[in-house]
Amino acid sequence: MNTAKKLIKSTSSTFDIDAELAPLKYELNSHKIYQSLNSIEDVRIFMENHVFAVWDFMSIVKTLQSKLTTISVPWVPNKKPSIVRFINEIVYGEESDVNELGRPMSHFEMYLDAMTEINANKKQIDSFISSVYTKPNVPDALKSIKINNKVKKFTEFTFEVINTNKIHCIASAFTYGREDIIPDMFKEILNELDPDNLKYSRLKYYLDRHIEVDSGVHGPIARKMMKELCGKNQKKWQEALHTAKECIIKRIQLWDSITDIIQVNTSKY
Repeated sequence: MNTAKKLIKSTSSTFDIDAELAPLKYELNSHKIYQSLNSIEDVRIFMENHVFAVWDFMSIVKTLQSKLTTISVPWVPNKKPSIVRFINEIVYGEESDVNELGRPMSHFEMYLDAMTEINANKKQIDSFISSVYTKPNVPDALKSIKINNKVKKFTEFTFEVINTNKIHCIASAFTYGREDIIPDMFKEILNELDPDNLKYSRLKYYLDRHIEVDSGVHGPIARKMMKELCGKNQKKWQEALHTAKECIIKRIQLWDSITDIIQVNTSKY
């Protein structure tokens, strides 16, 4: 019996999945990228590539909303109101939060504003979003821009998961595949470069909101959502575990590519 089946047979709990994912999570959280972010130029490079992951996260969220809440007309009550509340809370917080001026704005748009503030290059993400507006074919839109191939692969994989139409796999990508410790690292850099919060206030605000909204709140609820979706179905738990592992591996590969770009840039000076 393979490891995943042993895991699922024992208790079918998200705690077990967390234990199974621990080695990959350790590899992710001890990645060399955290030692590579040493200047505002490094942060610019990071954001210019990471922004695509910030964008495709919203497609995961909106897919969960479309599949787990009632959006059809005529409306009928959903049989799992706790999940509905959780998903709607996530959408509310991610898609229509308020920026540092109190204006409604998605976290993705806050990220773009922060990129502008630090003079990061938004040409590729702007071109990509324009392509998606006119023709919402993500692989074609990715082909039309000049970004690192592993960045493209990360976003392509996100949509491969979405296109499975397996809600437990999509929820697994959300629950286990999007945790990282970058915000804390950013804040340390910004506190050194801008201790009076005069130059990078938008980026600091975004990071504060990211930590406030996500830390300690969404994680436990998301794990309850996984229990609701998988129940005692061994196949679903196995597929959820496989998806989670693939998501973390893709995140590690994304970090690898961004680290390489930063190191190449650093070697020029």
